[in-house]
Amino acid sequence: MTTQNIENEKFSLRKRLKSFSYAFNGLKILINEEHNSRIHIAVAVLVIIAGFGFKISSIEWLAVVLCIGFVFVLEIINSALENLCDFVSPERNETIKKVKDLSAAAVLISAITSVIIGVIIFLPKINLLIKKII
Repeated sequence: MTTQNIENEKFSLRKRLKSFSYAFNGLKILINEEHNSRIHIAVAVLVIIAGFGFKISSIEWLAVVLCIGFVFVLEIINSALENLCDFVSPERNETIKKVKDLSAAAVLISAITSVIIGVIIFLPKINLLIKKII
């Protein structure tokens, strides 16, 4: 489709709704094919449960939700890049390896950042709970 065709194309609610099906299919692929996404889901569920259990504040919820989203967005981008790299160059290629390693590093940094934020939010609450028990 050319740029002119896109500009002349009228808005279609049906096409916009159809685009959601592609996004949900991407989530399905992520969960079914990317094993690390299952770990992220399990950790996210545990953090959400802990958030309710410790009655974290609205600001803390914002941080938690942003961290969860941050990790998932980068995991999705990493998975998309890895799939594209494997399609473009199925054989071993040092440049492709660098691309894949860099995108994996982005996920790692987001996860480490999220853990640090989780420690900042939850550690004081865990310490208070321990002091109440002892």
